Amino acid sequence: MSSIAKKKGFGATLWDYLTTVDHKKIAILYLAAGGLFFVIGGIEAMLIRIQLAKPDNDFVSAGLFNEIITMHGTTMIFLAAMPILFGYMNAVVPLQIGARDVAFPFLNALGFWMFLFGGIFLNLSWFLGGAPDAGWTSYASLSLASPGHGIDFYALGLQISGAGTYIAGINFLVTIINMRAPGMTYMRMPLMTWTTFVASALILFAFPPLTIGLFFMIFDRMFGANFFDHTMGGNTIIWEHLFWIFGHPEVYILILPAFGIFSEIFALFSRKRLFGYSSMVFAVVLIGFLGFMVWAHHMFTVGLGPTANAIFAVATMAIAVPTGMKIFNWLLTIWGGSIKVTTPMLYALGFIPSFVAGGVTGVMQAAAPLDYQLHDSYFIVAHFHYVIVGGVVLAILAALHLYWPLMFNQMLSEKLGKWTFWFFFIGFHLTFFIQHFLGLMGMPRRVFTFGANQGWDLFNAISSFGAIFMAIGVIILVVNIIITVVKNEKVGNDPWEDGRTLEWAIPQPVPFYNFKQTPLVRGLDTFWIEKQEGNKEGMTYAEPLSDIHMPNNSFIPFVMTFGLFVAAFGALYNGEKDWAIPVLVLGLAITLTSMAVRSLKDDHGYHIHKEDLMDDEGGKK
Repeated sequence: MSSIAKKKGFGATLWDYLTTVDHKKIAILYLAAGGLFFVIGGIEAMLIRIQLAKPDNDFVSAGLFNEIITMHGTTMIFLAAMPILFGYMNAVVPLQIGARDVAFPFLNALGFWMFLFGGIFLNLSWFLGGAPDAGWTSYASLSLASPGHGIDFYALGLQISGAGTYIAGINFLVTIINMRAPGMTYMRMPLMTWTTFVASALILFAFPPLTIGLFFMIFDRMFGANFFDHTMGGNTIIWEHLFWIFGHPEVYILILPAFGIFSEIFALFSRKRLFGYSSMVFAVVLIGFLGFMVWAHHMFTVGLGPTANAIFAVATMAIAVPTGMKIFNWLLTIWGGSIKVTTPMLYALGFIPSFVAGGVTGVMQAAAPLDYQLHDSYFIVAHFHYVIVGGVVLAILAALHLYWPLMFNQMLSEKLGKWTFWFFFIGFHLTFFIQHFLGLMGMPRRVFTFGANQGWDLFNAISSFGAIFMAIGVIILVVNIIITVVKNEKVGNDPWEDGRTLEWAIPQPVPFYNFKQTPLVRGLDTFWIEKQEGNKEGMTYAEPLSDIHMPNNSFIPFVMTFGLFVAAFGALYNGEKDWAIPVLVLGLAITLTSMAVRSLKDDHGYHIHKEDLMDDEGGKK
């Protein structure tokens, strides 16, 4: 019997996903969990726009409004955008570089469960005494003064979730450095792989400052450590430095994979090699490098002085250059191409003007005197959303349509996909374009209501109306997904017919070992080269057929993370509840025991024998 036979049934499937270390299944888990948090964050956004739809509204109270805006920002950045992008990275990157899995499959699973349990912990704050209410940046003076446990949920939840992200970043770095197929030199890697590589390097250096800042905050709030309390010799501004040394690279951690996704789409649907490939790679690396040199442009109003402001203003202007290079390269890729306007291509075409608008308002903020006027106004809200929604969210939606056939061997409806695009795209511009003018007219951000005599009524009403359009677009997308899953029509490999990179060459559904034989990469866009030369299989192999070594599934990542989840409740209620310390000890004991079991147990994985692979091939034919 083939070793590839699997048990069926709901229980078996559930156990399979709880214990899986397969990057393709972990991609589905990231997509599902990130999608759920995306919907939660979207509902929070709708509540914000309902509250601000008319002046003097009392739909929600001021305190609840602060909780909603804090959780909306935190959820969308940490629990929706990043995990969904990790889902695409997991689904695509190992296949693009010709690898059988990521370098550390066990850590891949651990990273996912840490993100999920951290996110659940954070959202439980709604039901356990109130959510965090100091804004998604959680500035120290506000967060230290915040009563209740909301900020403690924020600090502990992000600590667990952030550790998962850090693990994932290290994993992708090692995978891309060490596991590329023969012939896959750095300058033959697809742009999606390059952007994943640089974003992972940013994670490696950007997350430690956040971790340190969160630890300081936990110690300040729970043990009276006074790192940020200026009345006790602390420094409030240090939190801002630590947060933004993480927070600005974080924007690039999000946008670079989006750039990679759009680079793949432009080349695929223009039926052309990406224009200026080497300059695109250079631009990605330069963006990653300069991303660490601009953090204090978020702090022009705190009084760092003219020298610091000037240095960070110049660095902020400089980072616009490699981004501009990429825009022109994408335009020149389309120029003269044989363009197919599919749903992913629509998102890509909509992305260019939307993201350029966000970039231009960003360069405006690089002028410190102007930033002094616009800081903490709705102009900044508009700028940020043009970058994140106009860049990252459009990429997430484009990639959903592009990679759905790769992940599930089904094609989402193009007709419904285009309806989603138009509703979402028009709604997005209706919602956020007008907020630039609200900011110029003096509307501050984070206000829960406004007076009727300030001239902001109509613009806020239009903005809220646009949010309804975006919500309709997302609802159509959910309907599209449900219809596609129910129909379950199989599409096979290379469903877009013009696939250029290795992931489209693999037979569908993708075998759990990815490649029977390691492929040989003979140039940039290797699948395209093979197709042009008439190779029906789409791959040239670098090795003969032989046994494949695979890792065993493991329940340990789930248990290890569950222990941290339990321990976090003990830390949260320390000093208040009698059971807090025992729960903290129990949680840490679960985690440390799982780590010990993992360390002491010899898990050598298993082999798929050559004969089974040949049987499989025979069965398929």
